[in-house]
Amino acid sequence: MNILRAYRTSLILIGAIIIGGVIGIVFGERATVLQPIGQLFLNCLFMVITPLVFFCIASSVAGMTGEKSLGHIVSGVVVVYLGTSVIAGIIGLVGFKLFPPLAGADVDAVMKLMGTGDVAAQGSVGAQIVGTFTVSDFKDLFSKQFLLPLIVFATFLGFVATRLGERSAAVIRFVDTGRDIMLKMVSYIMYIAPIGIGCYFASTIGQLGSQILQGYLKGFIVYTIMGFIYFFVMYSVYAFIAGGRAGVAGFWKNIIAPAAMSLSTCSSAACIPVNLEATQRMGVSKFVSDTVTPFGANIHKEGSVFGGVFKIAFIFALFGRDLSGWTLLAALGVAVLVGTAMVAVPSGGLVAELIILNIFGFPAQALPIIAVISAIIDPQATMLNVTGNAASAMLVNRFVDRGRKVAPEPAAVAS
Repeated sequence: MNILRAYRTSLILIGAIIIGGVIGIVFGERATVLQPIGQLFLNCLFMVITPLVFFCIASSVAGMTGEKSLGHIVSGVVVVYLGTSVIAGIIGLVGFKLFPPLAGADVDAVMKLMGTGDVAAQGSVGAQIVGTFTVSDFKDLFSKQFLLPLIVFATFLGFVATRLGERSAAVIRFVDTGRDIMLKMVSYIMYIAPIGIGCYFASTIGQLGSQILQGYLKGFIVYTIMGFIYFFVMYSVYAFIAGGRAGVAGFWKNIIAPAAMSLSTCSSAACIPVNLEATQRMGVSKFVSDTVTPFGANIHKEGSVFGGVFKIAFIFALFGRDLSGWTLLAALGVAVLVGTAMVAVPSGGLVAELIILNIFGFPAQALPIIAVISAIIDPQATMLNVTGNAASAMLVNRFVDRGRKVAPEPAAVAS
């Protein structure tokens, strides 16, 4: 019953997607009659996503107190989290580049479905970078087309608020209250998510045929294979760097409980207690474990980086665009961003997917198509996120301890 409760939302969403897919296959283009219902749900999300991002980011940054204990290990956390996320992104790009999830899509049908005859022009690399992080007018910050500049602005606002101390108390209360209100609004909107996405999916399948379903299946298989390779190979490498052979033995002896918990709860936050115990048994100091484990559960998720690569590869193939050259490098950066920073935002998956569409110039109407991927890969992604945090805690522990290899204490391993 606990497993069913943990996966209830995902199961309901997947069930709605399956029903919508069947309707689309059976009724074909006649299923487009359901598209307005799906578009209604999508528009409700679009209305709240921008203020949600602003309030959540500003509130989170403004709430940081800058404790000295966290500052003591922040350099190690940044190096380890960024390094492991980049490695996960590179492996994911290689896998999905060799085995693209969707090939030979009917691009004309996709353009017709999205209501556009072309994908937005990208311009020069310099112009793309400027447009990605900044806007020329304040009012543009509050458009869903400029989510990343809004994140930059909200982060800056929250940082400045912390510098002003008591003088900014009213502003901090404002963003905290705004965050709570927007989250409650999103929770109400998500009640109709199965109906909205199911209807949108029925219309999509009715116009694109079963090719997109095959793309999901192929992508799921590639993701699963890469995930297991990363799980067994890279986490062994990280444990060896942190503690040599004893570190590898300690990691695999104690990681089973967090891995099992992640699959049964599908929640990184729910796994924090068991991960705290496991990392300390692996030889990580209590100070490092107590700081890194909760922090990592929010902003360090290698499984989500893999998911970001999956979504990018899928949407590029769907629109018939080649993922190569500078876009390949950009894809790596975006995957790391949406798989780490954005998962700290409640409903961050939707934000991450919109950022992918914004940065690469795809229409926002493609959001439900790649949003489905999150439900498909949820269990595997959670397991990678949770177990990756344990391996990262070992690496951070060694980094903070001036290069001394960590190893599980004999009593802990023997227990």
